[in-house]
Amino acid sequence: MKNAERNRGFVFKQYEEPFQTPFDKLFDIFMELITHTSGDFDEAIDWLRQLDREFKLTTPDYTIDDFIEDLKKRGYIKERLQPDGSGGVDISSKLEKALRQNALEQIFGKMRKGNSGNHKTKHSGRSDESTGDHRSYQYGDNLDKIAMTESLKNAQVNHGLGDFSLSEDDLVVEDTQFKSQMSTVLMIDISHSMILYGEDRITPAKKVAMALSELILTRYPKDSLDVIVFGNDAWPIAIRDLPYLQVGPFHTNTVAGVQLAMDILRRKRHANKQIFMITDGKPSCLNMPDGSYYKNPMGLDPFITNKCYSMAAQARKLGIPITTFMITSDPYLQEFVDEFTASNRGKAYYTGLGNLGEMIFADYEDSRKKRLR
Repeated sequence: MKNAERNRGFVFKQYEEPFQTPFDKLFDIFMELITHTSGDFDEAIDWLRQLDREFKLTTPDYTIDDFIEDLKKRGYIKERLQPDGSGGVDISSKLEKALRQNALEQIFGKMRKGNSGNHKTKHSGRSDESTGDHRSYQYGDNLDKIAMTESLKNAQVNHGLGDFSLSEDDLVVEDTQFKSQMSTVLMIDISHSMILYGEDRITPAKKVAMALSELILTRYPKDSLDVIVFGNDAWPIAIRDLPYLQVGPFHTNTVAGVQLAMDILRRKRHANKQIFMITDGKPSCLNMPDGSYYKNPMGLDPFITNKCYSMAAQARKLGIPITTFMITSDPYLQEFVDEFTASNRGKAYYTGLGNLGEMIFADYEDSRKKRLR
């Protein structure tokens, strides 16, 4: 008894950082830098060398040049030969995937990869997919769904072992849920304001897109995700191109973005469809019938905003909800987002950059728990 009492309690010791190889330490930093430089390897290495000089990241036994050689050996970068004989370095598809996985872990936390590739809805019922939870037996439940071990355990607790009996009240069944599939279009604003005012807004948006794409590819492979960018115009980009995404000298053509997103979703077979839009500014541009642009960066132009409201209403008629993530707190712009959201009967979030990823993840998961109409 004295030994048992002596062994009780807590043991405190100094925190020891988990072991990392010299390569792993530099690789974590390098992935952040290559994301900020939009895939520019030379610029990322220049930054890494500056950080090394300031914070002594390397040792004589393992230098930045050794790290670059390891990147080549492990297939993260590849040498490029120009027609004029000059060379360069490009990042490989292996590094592009590593960047998506890193963004997923940073924003959403490490998640177990699912095999079914479907989403749970709020509609419980007969299904081959178990949620892992149990509930009380109800009249009409299939007998093969009864969890015998849990039911027998309830009977022992309720009636005792001496006079064993099993009643309907003791029975529990494995809860099951119907599944749904989702088609999502993620719209990213790449207008010039995404890097104005001393704040880098495009990098967090890019990370969210990489994380969301990796989430869908690994956990929900039967879903689809299309990514489009919008400035003066709108165009789709491949998931593999996300690390290279940059802001341009553009205005904000929200109508073109929503129109392209709707065109993409019309071709999808999934019953459930949605649009996520990440933006920080007001709509300031429209395509005109003659091919020209109508631009007005000064204030909320009714000619432009009314076109936005009309497009949002069209999406609503097609059963496509739009969720807007406004990464600015400007009350003036909130009026536009409120009206836009009301026209679509969608949702809007006014969020900073710090919790953008968590909010998009939560909304994506939530939308998978119900059937969208």
